Amino acid sequence: MGPSEFIIERSNFKMAFTFFFRDLHTIELTVKHLLPSISGRNRVRIWDAGCAMGPEPYTLAIVLAENMGRFAFRNITIDATDIDESDTFGKIVTEGVYPEDELKRIPADIFEKYFRPADKPGYCAIDETVRSRMQFRKHDLLTLESVGEDYSLIVCKNVLLHFHPDQRIEVIKMFHNSLAPGGYFMSEQTQKLPDELSHLFTKVADDAQLYKKI
Repeated sequence: MGPSEFIIERSNFKMAFTFFFRDLHTIELTVKHLLPSISGRNRVRIWDAGCAMGPEPYTLAIVLAENMGRFAFRNITIDATDIDESDTFGKIVTEGVYPEDELKRIPADIFEKYFRPADKPGYCAIDETVRSRMQFRKHDLLTLESVGEDYSLIVCKNVLLHFHPDQRIEVIKMFHNSLAPGGYFMSEQTQKLPDELSHLFTKVADDAQLYKKI
């Protein structure tokens, strides 16, 4: 099935609501599984597909930094992608500057460690150590063209619920091909892996949609 066979009403597409430290349990569980597989590697690639304005990939980055130490964390690269029809996400994600009101869910000790006042009143900027690991690009998942390969982790938690079942299958197949051997795929808690793809992944957590590439 090619991308031309997919039909989706772009004008009706609505981005899922997300915020910093949303679904922290799943993110922490994912990091716990991921770390042994990337230990000692000098290049670790992660793809967050459908990153919106960046709270999710930055939350993931902060949890990784907390568990890896700053030296090892420098080996991480996170490709944050979104269709970004408004042409606003890229600037926000790249600059890493957010209103203080959007950061209230962040634990106080983490906030003090990774955020500082921005030049704009009422805004805070993410620490350069974390921001330097993030790179944004516009990308449409329905092209079925990957943004890279050899990913240790692919996260897609805000998009698949908007796709038709056959679209989800083809997009997840593309993710599978983009993962390194033994790489992990994390999805929205309500989005279980389609039965047609059960031969491609092993579920590694009972209480999260976290899968390992077969």
